[in-house]
Amino acid sequence: MDYAAARAKMVANQIRTNRITDPAVIAAMEAVPREAFLPANLQGIAYIDEDVALGGGRFLLEPLVTAQLLQVPELAGDDVVLIVGCGVGYDAAVAAQIAGAVVGLESDPGLAQTARRVLAEQGFSMVTVVEGPLAQGFARQAPYDVIVFAGAVAAPPAAITEQLAEGGRMVAVIADGTGVGRGTLFVKTGGIVSHRVAFDAATPFLAGFEPQPQFSF
Repeated sequence: MDYAAARAKMVANQIRTNRITDPAVIAAMEAVPREAFLPANLQGIAYIDEDVALGGGRFLLEPLVTAQLLQVPELAGDDVVLIVGCGVGYDAAVAAQIAGAVVGLESDPGLAQTARRVLAEQGFSMVTVVEGPLAQGFARQAPYDVIVFAGAVAAPPAAITEQLAEGGRMVAVIADGTGVGRGTLFVKTGGIVSHRVAFDAATPFLAGFEPQPQFSF
């Protein structure tokens, strides 16, 4: 399979045609070999316009959602970025094409090991993969200029929001499990976090971030 051609087609048909206009994001999506982050049996579907199941309830997000999550916060070359639920490391690699440094937080040891291996093989020395509970973030490297959730969440945990720098941006697909999620940008200004909806996305939940059941009597 000609992966370079598949990647170019993905950018042309899935990214450019869906309001992704940031040249840095487009260039990053063109540059990072998505297939390298998948096992051999899944590489043939690396560039489809759907999420790719990795097992254990985890996914590699569809290309358009990755592009949206990285376009909305307007990444800059000196930004320090936290990817919550970095999985196999693809989103972190794309972010690293634009930002200054990226921390990928992963709770699954197997996924973290894969991410470290592939990122090293691809030369992404500016990405650090750390292991720990996703809902706690990674305070050791905080504050972050940008925080990205690589999956839908019912709400961003306060522990992670607190790790956002002044002027920092956080983006997540907020969902309640009953319909399409809302890609939401959070901005911290004067210690206050405001938000606005930026896009819609049918994105699977990050494990542990699903809505809590509501009981009524």
